Amino acid sequence: MSRSIYINQKIKSFKKNIIISGDKSLSIRFALMASQAIGSSKIYNLLNSEDVLSTLNCLKKLGIKLKNNKKYCEIYGKGLNGFSFKNNTILNCQNSGTLARLICGLLSKSIKSVILKGDKSLSKRDFSRVIKPLNLFGIKIKSNNHKLPLKITGTNYLRPIQWNEMLKSAQVKTSILLASLNTPGITNITALKSRDHTERLFKFLKIPISVKKRNKFDLIKIRGQYQYKSFITEVPGDISSASFFIVLALLSKDSEMLIKNVNVNKTRTGIIDVLKKMNAKIKIENHKTYNGEEIADIKVKNTEKLKAIKPSPSINSRAIDELPLIFLACSKAKGVSYFRDLGELRHKEQDRLKFSAKFLKMIGIKVIETKNSLKIYGNPNLNLDGKYVVKNFMKDHRAFMMSAVAALSLGGNWKIHDSDSIKTSFPTFLNLIKKLGAKFNK
Repeated sequence: MSRSIYINQKIKSFKKNIIISGDKSLSIRFALMASQAIGSSKIYNLLNSEDVLSTLNCLKKLGIKLKNNKKYCEIYGKGLNGFSFKNNTILNCQNSGTLARLICGLLSKSIKSVILKGDKSLSKRDFSRVIKPLNLFGIKIKSNNHKLPLKITGTNYLRPIQWNEMLKSAQVKTSILLASLNTPGITNITALKSRDHTERLFKFLKIPISVKKRNKFDLIKIRGQYQYKSFITEVPGDISSASFFIVLALLSKDSEMLIKNVNVNKTRTGIIDVLKKMNAKIKIENHKTYNGEEIADIKVKNTEKLKAIKPSPSINSRAIDELPLIFLACSKAKGVSYFRDLGELRHKEQDRLKFSAKFLKMIGIKVIETKNSLKIYGNPNLNLDGKYVVKNFMKDHRAFMMSAVAALSLGGNWKIHDSDSIKTSFPTFLNLIKKLGAKFNK
């Protein structure tokens, strides 16, 4: 049964400091890498969302022992390919595309087969971009027309590959990097700019990796079969989760917010760069580096005079999950905003480009949607007083939270379905907005 929330009034002005849950991308990567280390690794502030819990459950099914409590998660690694499981073990990735793609690479040397499944949404997503490079290693992957379920069979005869990753996909790149851990020799990847969490994590763990940065792409070399040791780390706040509160504060009259201890890795801060160019009042404070990642506090104030933007498509990979939120901000900007090369948005939990265009039209904003672009005719005086229903969005967690931000900042009477979707990435979202003074009914 779909659970809904009802919002019928704007949030009152606020001035608050908040702390955001741990970064989902890093939580999944830390857990997977801990499973391949030698010894006991401790991960503090691990995000306890459905995607991360699915990761831990999959590791358990692969024979990895772990303990997860409120303070930390302890994972007992047995070294590279230290898995122990029965042939044709079924792994359910639920809604996590990150987990599904990454674990394909991690199973590179497991000669027993694994059946990879997911929920309705994940089962519609294309895995060809992962299957093709992994096949080159010698890994056998049988699929349902490049979709889940996948049957993955590793090999003892892995061979290093050269791969040109031209789709700006950190997940595909990471899957290749994880496969290379068990591969003798040097694997070479030429990849268009995308999130570099895995490369930073490899360096933190002293895994032999070389990254040469060029203008539009990176040249990555990794020497496989290096056995690394267990580690202790803390997951910083998730900038994707923080983004909902950045936009909420930006659009809420006389409000300001300090979001503490957030991951501000430059491959993830596209939303901040875009909003600043729109005249948003955002500052980065207390910047520091921790275990290879950049962490800072983000200060944001309500901005009345946002201006339209026509950003370079190069920003898309650095803001791919936050683009619908940026579109929402553009609805209040003066002028016409224009975004190009948005095809990747159609391959998320749902078609987020289609959803965004439909959503903006619903709240009275003129948009022009093409196959790969979106033009938004902003209205600085946008103030809603009608009735709005948001449903049938494939339980996309980001669609739900964006809708809540719109309701609280723009007004109107809203019914937003599938509130349970937040469990995917940000289970404390509703609790946090309630602490800010937001009023809603379930």
